[in-house]
Amino acid sequence: MRNPRDVLTPDSLAMLHEIAVAGSFAAAARTLGLVPSALTYRVRQIEEALDVLLFDRSSRQARPTPAGTELLREGQRLLQDIDAVAHRVRRVATGWEPQLTIAIDGVISPHTILELVQAFYALHPPTRLKLRDEILSGTLEALTSGRADLAIGVGVNASNVAGLQLEVLGDSTFLFAVAPHHPLAHTPEPISDAHLLQHRLVAVADSAHSDNTSIGLLGGQDVLTVDSMQAKLQVQLRGLGCGFLPIAMARPYLEAGRLVARRVARSERNVRLHYAWKGSAKPPGRALQWWLEQLRSRATRIALLENHHHF
Repeated sequence: MRNPRDVLTPDSLAMLHEIAVAGSFAAAARTLGLVPSALTYRVRQIEEALDVLLFDRSSRQARPTPAGTELLREGQRLLQDIDAVAHRVRRVATGWEPQLTIAIDGVISPHTILELVQAFYALHPPTRLKLRDEILSGTLEALTSGRADLAIGVGVNASNVAGLQLEVLGDSTFLFAVAPHHPLAHTPEPISDAHLLQHRLVAVADSAHSDNTSIGLLGGQDVLTVDSMQAKLQVQLRGLGCGFLPIAMARPYLEAGRLVARRVARSERNVRLHYAWKGSAKPPGRALQWWLEQLRSRATRIALLENHHHF
């Protein structure tokens, strides 16, 4: 018996589809420029390889059996996939990358990122996108380790990393915030470290594989560690802990009275954020070029840092 892979070729799938559309072997043979016996022989080869009957031959009409209907349906999908692969290969040959991976820090607006993704897909590029959520030095590590092609929201010093292209995204200011029912919402300001030490801090774990530290911890302080800024925000909204949040992320909740900003004795945190990619002798692919072009827009950079106003 022949191997199904030998008979299920694009040509044979197209032939079976033509038989189903024409309604008979004779009509399909005329359309395909074959003698009916040759067409019948080819169909029989496929049926023998699959060990199924594809067409009911009890009448003059060629009606697909349930097995034949399934093969026709899957065959059309396979033919479409082949066309899509051919299209993708042709586009990749014009300078588009097969895949672009973007590491995105937790302080970046997910809404703006998705708006950019939508605009990117409107180009109908062959490039597949992969988005990675990262925190602190993990955003940079994803790039330097080769797990990402572009990093947005790098807040650690990367100026000494060889082969890295770095541009300023903007500054992100963090304020100390608690839920209105949290005990620190009523503590006299500025709140000292001694007072902070008595309350649970909500921290975001560094996503770097080589580091699981967080920023802003006091020695001996109870800490609840989460793996994203959104989780940290939700925990603090419930009053389960206190901590610093980006002003832009906290603002709608401050305005709604669901968070209260508090002044602490320790200095306010202000972080300069960058976007980075690996430089090379040859120009970047067209997908990376497109993203870098968007990031050169001041309005886009501001939106990436400020557009958190969605509940």
